[in-house]
Amino acid sequence: MMLWGCATSSFNASALTWKTYNNSRYDFEFPYPSNWTSLTAPENADGIVLVSPPKNTVEIRSWAGNRLPESLSKDGKVKTTTNPNFRTVQGVSGVLVVEVDQQVSSMTLTLTQGQVKYYWQGRSRSQEFSDYYNLFYYIAQQYRIYH
Repeated sequence: MMLWGCATSSFNASALTWKTYNNSRYDFEFPYPSNWTSLTAPENADGIVLVSPPKNTVEIRSWAGNRLPESLSKDGKVKTTTNPNFRTVQGVSGVLVVEVDQQVSSMTLTLTQGQVKYYWQGRSRSQEFSDYYNLFYYIAQQYRIYH
């Protein structure tokens, strides 16, 4: 596994037609290319999986969930902190991790607001990941949470 960070420079968002996924259960949204299709949504309405029409191996996933209150964790003393390394256009700080594996690579954004953890992920076959990196990065930047 490798981790790296990169700035986007040559991605032209205005060249694409966009739709917006809105999640009313957890109050988040993000744009996605209008020609991508959604797979069957989970019954609990916690998120969505979108796939690229020409290559259904390219996916965008997003979901959210409630965090356990500290009083319900083992002894209430467990603290895990991760330093934020990413900020959305909205100004929300989070952690962006890029994982490159032999078969599948992914970019995962994790945001925490109050008792809710939000996740957004773009993934593809590793040999195609560089083709989608800038798209994934742009969408992660546009991710919005409504309070």
